[in-house]
Amino acid sequence: MMQRVHNSVRWATIHAVFLAGGIFQTSLFGQFAIDASVETVVDHYVDVRLREAMVEPAFQAIDSSLIRRLTLDLIGRLPSPCETQEFLASVSESKRAELVDGLMGSEGFVRHQVDELESLLMYPDRGNLRDYLKKAVTENRPWDQIFKDLMLAEQGDDPNAGAGSFVRARLNDVDKMTNEVSVRFFGVNISCAQCHDHPLVNDWKQDQYYGMKSFFARTFESGGFVAERQYGTVDYVTTKGEQRRARLVFLTGEVLDEPEQLEPSDQEKQAEKKQLEELRKEKKAPPQPIYSRRNRIIESGLSPVGRTWLARSIVNRVWYRLLGYGLVMPVDQMHSENPASHPELLERLAEDLIAHDFDLRRLIRGLVMSRTYSRDTSWEGHGTKPEASLFAIGRVRMLTPLQLGASLRVATLDPESIGNNVALVDRNKRLEDSAHSGRGLSSRFEMPREDLQLSVSEALYLNNNRELTSELLGRGLVDRLVHIADDGNAIELAFQSVLQRPPDSVERKAILSYLQNRSERRLQACQQMVWSLLASTEFRFNH
Repeated sequence: MMQRVHNSVRWATIHAVFLAGGIFQTSLFGQFAIDASVETVVDHYVDVRLREAMVEPAFQAIDSSLIRRLTLDLIGRLPSPCETQEFLASVSESKRAELVDGLMGSEGFVRHQVDELESLLMYPDRGNLRDYLKKAVTENRPWDQIFKDLMLAEQGDDPNAGAGSFVRARLNDVDKMTNEVSVRFFGVNISCAQCHDHPLVNDWKQDQYYGMKSFFARTFESGGFVAERQYGTVDYVTTKGEQRRARLVFLTGEVLDEPEQLEPSDQEKQAEKKQLEELRKEKKAPPQPIYSRRNRIIESGLSPVGRTWLARSIVNRVWYRLLGYGLVMPVDQMHSENPASHPELLERLAEDLIAHDFDLRRLIRGLVMSRTYSRDTSWEGHGTKPEASLFAIGRVRMLTPLQLGASLRVATLDPESIGNNVALVDRNKRLEDSAHSGRGLSSRFEMPREDLQLSVSEALYLNNNRELTSELLGRGLVDRLVHIADDGNAIELAFQSVLQRPPDSVERKAILSYLQNRSERRLQACQQMVWSLLASTEFRFNH
């Protein structure tokens, strides 16, 4: 995409201005200590692969880049100028760990983690899963427990009320539910096996697809509740034209035994229908079946083999989110024909996650503390830029809509309102409130994907939308810049607020000339200066 994002803003600016810890057992070099950290193991296996490929990795990112990356990844917004200055001024040898722990202990971490999990579990579907996820993230609920809660889909007065949104949002399309449970929890897209055995992946057969579908075929909606019948089968036709009745089969290929279920008589079905109608009127949940197929997928997903699949998938998802490229790519193709770039590393991280009760906080902290995570995004080495799967360089990542909305709000705050003279508790609250308010802007932007090109609607919004001018450029930072007499100081503050760095000599000269030539229109000139930074490539990406 680009080798040096830092320089790209120079041309964007000038153009705009003038146009307007784990339990790892063995490794290639012996044994890890019993208390080896996640970051230690990550760096070991990545470095081994780099040596094998004879690739020298990029240098570590400078501190101003690192705090920007960590703040975006952990709490979903840019750091304020004051936060950046404090981190750069610190001489503590453990300042990175202190920053990470502070961010992960903040209200912003809960908000951003909820955003990321909601995106993983629900996007692009609509559903009210946030209340459940906020509770789960706040108490650091294990990932395997979250999987169980969502499959149980409890409602009403249950302490996990709200978890049913995952299933309820997909009740009208059982095929969709079948594939999305497979994709979002176990990292495998089995939709191709709906019509035939997968031609390229021996792992995926029609029997498995319809066996997975059978877990959900008895689930239905009744009066806003997720209900499940005691009976119901799935029939399908093979590519050879053979009619089959699906057995209960998990992704691993394991065929599950079931108690014999007799189809109820028409009279019994009428009685059931009448009971459901009465319960709907009373706004009560239907009775649970004595035998639940949805409970069986929980058992399979949390069996020793199922837990490994569950752990590998979420490890790969979190790795992809924080490093921009998965250990397995695409992230929904984790099968035998598509091995991981670092298979031993993936297994060790999955083992560690299981051993530590599916603690996502531990995993996230370990990844962002690694040298692999904090490499510079510039390639200064000889020869061709290394392939992404080596993780030799930091990967430039487009901000998510919520990150971008929050960052637009924070970047345009009056720096004095979140500066050193403001009590820390008040400063943090103001920053968090501002980041949260960015949700209103997020609908303007698209969710990143590998092939995404920025849309015309986003470009038009950033260029001439009245909301942008009035809400972001009509007060806060711009108002502060208008009242700074020294143009050089105004330029410095604008860059620190929006890009977390000082301007270089070319940028400073170009913008200084622009401001001086428009001294009679100071407000508009400052708006244009800030707009050019907000609309730049450097602002739009995490790097």
